[in-house]
Amino acid sequence: MPYIDSLRVFVRVVELGSITSGGRDLRMTPAVASKRIKELEARLGVRLFNRTTRTLSPTEVGRVFYDEARKVLDTVESAEAAVASYSSAPRGVVRIAVPLGVGRRMIAPLVPSFVERFPDIQVQMRLSDRVVDILAERLDVAFFVGQPQESNLKLRRIENCRRVLCAAPSYLDRHGTPRRPADLLDGGHNCLLLRYPRSPEYFWTLETGDGPRKLAVSGKFDADDSDVLTDWMLAGHGIANRPLFDVAHHIAAGRLIEVLPQTPPQPSLFGCLYPHRRWQDPKVRHLVDFMVDHSRKRIRAVQ
Repeated sequence: MPYIDSLRVFVRVVELGSITSGGRDLRMTPAVASKRIKELEARLGVRLFNRTTRTLSPTEVGRVFYDEARKVLDTVESAEAAVASYSSAPRGVVRIAVPLGVGRRMIAPLVPSFVERFPDIQVQMRLSDRVVDILAERLDVAFFVGQPQESNLKLRRIENCRRVLCAAPSYLDRHGTPRRPADLLDGGHNCLLLRYPRSPEYFWTLETGDGPRKLAVSGKFDADDSDVLTDWMLAGHGIANRPLFDVAHHIAAGRLIEVLPQTPPQPSLFGCLYPHRRWQDPKVRHLVDFMVDHSRKRIRAVQ
């Protein structure tokens, strides 16, 4: 469907703001994406974009065409999903987003097994610790660790994940081991934070005998990549608040030591979100069911 493919390119270029980004999102080179746009403009006999050396923006007719093209693609996707339910072998592309640590250690290792079971399904995985906009980024499923934002998306709960505060033995030798939550405040320790716009970890909430206690912890450096925090922690630079399944192997090997086990962080929900209409698509259902079943077993094995 060359024309439909060209519509997909046009829509993603508008949404992402550049031919390079739109092409990359659809797994094609900028040259191919640019050719598709030019072919579409030639077919329609209009200019769809205003181009300068630095910016690319839709023309007035381009904005009108985008709204209608988006409706066409939504209809095509719904029609394909409806027909796919009659096929014994689900096929097509499933686009998923996963936090970095969970993606690398939990979901990515499961992808080959899933594709082996469903060889006609292609999985495109995007790794990021940032909050993603599922609808704007045209994703089918987004996995998360934490509390999901209020939305009209369908929520699938996978597991409540135990969290731990931990640090390397070398750090604790130099700075001492915290004995109570208050020891983490007032610069007493370097707390490594996962910090980015709308990050949920500007504070840590610990379970105490008097109920949950929020601590406005701070540190000398932070990052928007959870694996960077783990690397800093392993190198002896501070204390971090991590899901147990993400660091259990380091704790078992003695590379990290759990601190304040009597007042652990509140557990985090591991789950996934997807648009309601995507659930009628068999390939999305199969992927979610597979990942939920296998990742739940892995989490429970270390908790």
